[in-house]
Amino acid sequence: MISAITYAEMRYGQIGKKASPKHKTLVDEFVKRLDEVLPWGLAAVDATVEVKRSLTGQGSIIGQNDTAIAGHAIAAGCTLVTNNVREFSRVAGLSYEDWVH
Repeated sequence: MISAITYAEMRYGQIGKKASPKHKTLVDEFVKRLDEVLPWGLAAVDATVEVKRSLTGQGSIIGQNDTAIAGHAIAAGCTLVTNNVREFSRVAGLSYEDWVH
C-alpha cells in the first residue's frame, strides 16, 4: 500500500524533467504490484496540518509532500518506509523504517 501523495509523486516522475523510459517502466511495474493506494481523506488532511504546525513551531520544516506523506501515515496508523530519515525523523508520532541503510 502507498499513499495517494506518493503515488502522485511517482506518476509525476514519469513525465517530469528527469523522466526517462527506464523510470516509466520501473514505476509501471511497481504500480502493478500494489494492492492499494491509500486515499487522501479528511483525517490525512487534519494530521498533515498538525505535522506542519508542529514542525513550523520548532523551526524545522520539511518539504510539502513529505509533510503530507507523514500526516497521511500518522492518520492511517501506518509505518512509513523511507530512506529519507533526515526529514521524517523530525515528525513527532510518526512510525518509520529505513529499509535502505
